[in-house]
Amino acid sequence: MAEAFIVAALRSPCGRRNGRLSGWHPAELAAQVIDALVARCGIDPAAVDDVILGCVGQVGEQAANVARNAVLASSLPESVPGTTVDRQCGSSQQALHFAAQAVMSGTMDCVIAGGVESMSRVPMGLPMELPRQAGFGHYLSPAIAARYPGAEFSQFTGAERLATKYGLAKPALDAWALQSHERAAAATRDGAFAAEILPLAVRRADGTTEAEPLAHDEGIRADASAESIAGVRLLREGGSITAANASQIADGASGVLVVNERGLRALGLAPLARIHTMTVIGHDPVIMLEAPIPATAAALQKAGLALADIDCFEVNEAFASVPLAWLQATGADPARLNVHGGAIALGHPLGASGTRLMATLVHTLRRRGGRWGLQTMCEGGGLANVTIVERL
Repeated sequence: MAEAFIVAALRSPCGRRNGRLSGWHPAELAAQVIDALVARCGIDPAAVDDVILGCVGQVGEQAANVARNAVLASSLPESVPGTTVDRQCGSSQQALHFAAQAVMSGTMDCVIAGGVESMSRVPMGLPMELPRQAGFGHYLSPAIAARYPGAEFSQFTGAERLATKYGLAKPALDAWALQSHERAAAATRDGAFAAEILPLAVRRADGTTEAEPLAHDEGIRADASAESIAGVRLLREGGSITAANASQIADGASGVLVVNERGLRALGLAPLARIHTMTVIGHDPVIMLEAPIPATAAALQKAGLALADIDCFEVNEAFASVPLAWLQATGADPARLNVHGGAIALGHPLGASGTRLMATLVHTLRRRGGRWGLQTMCEGGGLANVTIVERL
């Protein structure tokens, strides 16, 4: 079987909710990344066999196959198809897996995988709540309710349950959140994100613009302190989760260009990384956010690698309890995890986060001279994808 290579990896800055990217239509936001990937590789746009994008809020401006609409908003010819994937927060990581599987099978040679989410324009939960409010029902069927009687399927509840299970008190969660901001601020100052971020023109929802493009993640709080984070109110009385130790609602797009050996030769491209192992598992949908732990073990076993072999880890910071529980369960070196901060500081534009993490991982490996990188993230429904890459 052929192998899959990442030849380019880019992302937009993460914009705050109702911030500097909130005026971008999501199809056009994704199109900017698509065009930049093609331009960076210097290939004929018609050489792209497919565009696979992750998106969670597939309603409104993100409805009707936003991947195809992103193609139509881009410089790609209309002959290039597009399809949209929903694996919740792991949607664009799954898009990458599908793209890799396509080029490994030989049915395609060059595929763009990515994701987009404008959480300003399509608020979180809208695809579920809007139909329910209009009398069109809810996704939880009677059979699911019978299988999990009285269960609450909520990531907020899952984050609290995870913190309780692993004995993670609020001070530990807040300390991780502060570290995320400190690492992200340092990475921005040091230019660590420069190779992966595509600067974008500022477009606010109210129509205002700025002369300078947005070239940094808008949510990083360089002035964050232990006191300011600790002072944020709890989301639930008696709990440990606050808005400060959870990921930020954000707008953004990301993408990678994936090819096989035939694509490398035909397009004259040099690989950044090889996709070595891909894993996805289902786990307990009630605690929901624990799945990255068994998924990591399964992926390492499949890869024939040990935890100590991995130079950099990216575990999505949906909530601080997720990477902290993952660290406790795996025994991984915390100095190798989210070395430039994570979604608590950078933002979590749901459908875009998978390939956002991959763009960060690939460029971090290159910057630090590492060989192996592992990416995983918790996903609604108790799912987790894991991708292991080898820097080339």
